[in-house]
Amino acid sequence: MNLTAQRPDNQTLKRYRIGEIGKLLDLSTRTIRYYEEIGLLNTVKRIEGGRRIFTDEDLRRLRFIKKLKLLGLSLGEMAELENHYNRHRTNKKVLPKVAELLRRHSTEIESRLNDLGKLKKEINDYLAHIESKIDLS
Repeated sequence: MNLTAQRPDNQTLKRYRIGEIGKLLDLSTRTIRYYEEIGLLNTVKRIEGGRRIFTDEDLRRLRFIKKLKLLGLSLGEMAELENHYNRHRTNKKVLPKVAELLRRHSTEIESRLNDLGKLKKEINDYLAHIESKIDLS
């Protein structure tokens, strides 16, 4: 059940409860609360009794956080982006920072893939050595 409110421009603003947001995004309510606690989701409003109410903007924000997490950014890096956004209040300033972080992660992944390729070769070489010993017995 989503709640609605009227915006000043007479457009309806959807509002969701934490459980609804969790189901929509396949996130636990604990994870959503944690993101709020560490400052990644500081737009959450509260109504009487302290209940959290989420808007479509919060929904969009959580989708962005999920995407960044999927791409390998740490919560610390996401907090860095949030601080950057809070200082400049424009995506024009934040998007280059996102690109910088993604480039760095791409480079790190390339390096790890290279290391894993070397490890795979070492494993296969050693496996061949072991199997040659087995064949001799």
